[in-house]
Amino acid sequence: MTGTEIRLGRLFAASGRSFITAYDHGTTLRLPLDTGSPRSVLSTIIEGGPDGVLLSAGMLQTNADLFARRGAPAPVVRADWTVIDEGWKADSGEFHRVTVSPADALHMGAAAICMYLIGGPGPGEMFADNVAAVAAAADEAHRVGVPFIVEATLWGTRHKDKKDPEQLQHMCRIAYEMGADAIKTEYTGDVASMRQVIASVGVPVLTLGGAVGDPEAVHQAARDAIDAGASGLIFGRNVWAAEDPVATTRALLETVHGTS
Repeated sequence: MTGTEIRLGRLFAASGRSFITAYDHGTTLRLPLDTGSPRSVLSTIIEGGPDGVLLSAGMLQTNADLFARRGAPAPVVRADWTVIDEGWKADSGEFHRVTVSPADALHMGAAAICMYLIGGPGPGEMFADNVAAVAAAADEAHRVGVPFIVEATLWGTRHKDKKDPEQLQHMCRIAYEMGADAIKTEYTGDVASMRQVIASVGVPVLTLGGAVGDPEAVHQAARDAIDAGASGLIFGRNVWAAEDPVATTRALLETVHGTS
């Protein structure tokens, strides 16, 4: 068994699934002025007890003590940057850059790293460079023993339907072929098609939450994703921007691990 397999196993509970709270949004999105201090929000996230927290390198470096205790969530480091804001894309274009190497992430205490694979950007060269960056990171991650999660999306401007099952399957399959140990992707909105997407790859698939939605719709999407065979969820704003982030986390943990 490799270090990658050991660390990946720690990210998943006895149920074989994982619930990760994403709090890496400040790298790519404009957060509201009343968001609060990063440490305060992160402390509340951790209080909810997720299996992992997806966050930036800077966030981990300045709050490492919150993870330095037995039973703390596993820190998953965001290792790249892209343009997500649609207005920014329209004004300045689409870009992707690697910001942290797998070795550096492991050195700072990461239990795993996460990188984007963005389907359908306007410049074809950007997609080719993105694929090459993912493949290179996968190779290094496996050499140093850190699990590699690929966030496979349709966020490029060529795609109008960001949840198209066939196109999502294509991106997830590329991520798998490039060496992903797990894949984060959109829930298609339909259990049957999501089941096909998941079946087409040979690694765990976790669905993302997206923009803040109606709480019941969020929980229904979570239940449907698990019913479709997802190995977990990576939800962000629908958790830490919720009215009660701790209660929301615990409810989603029950959905993921089958205790309700």
